Amino acid sequence: MGEISITKLLVIAALVVLLFGTKKLRTLGGDLGSAIKGFKKAMNEDDAGARKEADSDVQVEKLSHKE
Repeated sequence: MGEISITKLLVIAALVVLLFGTKKLRTLGGDLGSAIKGFKKAMNEDDAGARKEADSDVQVEKLSHKE
């Protein structure tokens, strides 16, 4: 009873398609994909900003040690 077989997954998938329809599922998938892309882009921009700040801090430290 605790196992999920391929037939159970197919039945659930068929019920979801019948309830929502393919057009609504396609739209939902597109929205989910764009949300994930936006999240990844924001994370990469945040990482780039943090690296830039860290690099500038290292440059300041190098200059101050030379004096």
